[in-house]
Amino acid sequence: MADIEMEEDHPRLILHNFLTEDECKELEFIHKSCSTIGYRPNVFSTTLSHLIATNSAHLIIPFLPIRDRLKEKVEETFGCEYELVTEFTGLISWSRGASIGWHSDDNRPYLKQRDFTAVCYLNSYGKDFEGGLFHFQDGEPKTIAPMVGDAVIYTADGRNTHSVDEDIGFDIRLGRLHALGFDVYYSRDMNFGSDLSELLMEPMQLARRDQLLDHKFVNVLHSLQVAQFYFWEGCKSQAFTNEVQSGKAVRLSRSQSEKITQVGVNRDIMLCVRPVQLGGVFYKISWTAIGIV
Repeated sequence: MADIEMEEDHPRLILHNFLTEDECKELEFIHKSCSTIGYRPNVFSTTLSHLIATNSAHLIIPFLPIRDRLKEKVEETFGCEYELVTEFTGLISWSRGASIGWHSDDNRPYLKQRDFTAVCYLNSYGKDFEGGLFHFQDGEPKTIAPMVGDAVIYTADGRNTHSVDEDIGFDIRLGRLHALGFDVYYSRDMNFGSDLSELLMEPMQLARRDQLLDHKFVNVLHSLQVAQFYFWEGCKSQAFTNEVQSGKAVRLSRSQSEKITQVGVNRDIMLCVRPVQLGGVFYKISWTAIGIV
């Protein structure tokens, strides 16, 4: 594990291979299974409170030893042993179009209690996704290309103001639908050179092979929620068959198939290697320092 030394004015530390590949895969699996809408457009998150609320508390177990190791490293690095309490723990992924400008992690009145942050990367820039580079405004290293298993530790104040480039991977919602065996159909003519995030908010239908479901969904997230429900119930194939037999699904026309193919051009480029691959995925923790009496 190679550590990059801290600058006094911009205290931060890079830890290579802090997590093993197996640890990263386990956390990524949990995130793929349980993530929900995040705090910014095109961002998905998995928090401990969400796992508890969805009756998945057993999935918290892998988080705890990693969080303890990170906490010990932060205390050792910044000389604050036994003075930290965990303020936030979560898995976060950035899909196509996600980005954030210059900010510090305590830049809101309700975040002023944050003193330190650690980010562990679960996949790699250039291999699993493009874009999403992490930039510090001042100090060195100025730019971090996320690599699987690496950790970045830094103070949450203005000494480590940072930003994240736009992720130009693919949208996880399309990836999950594709993995469940569905294609996406838009009845309205769309400009496919436009922003994909706008397209994904349009009403749409689901198709499988040469059949188109009659039901119109509000947007792609709505369709994913329904598709995942049937998948989790273990009846996705039978449910679709019933829709066809009841007349709720019809055979695709040639023009409809061409529209699905148009959508599929983007989808196949984005999904050709890993059908449920995420954009940048990371494990983020923030701590608050407490006084010791």
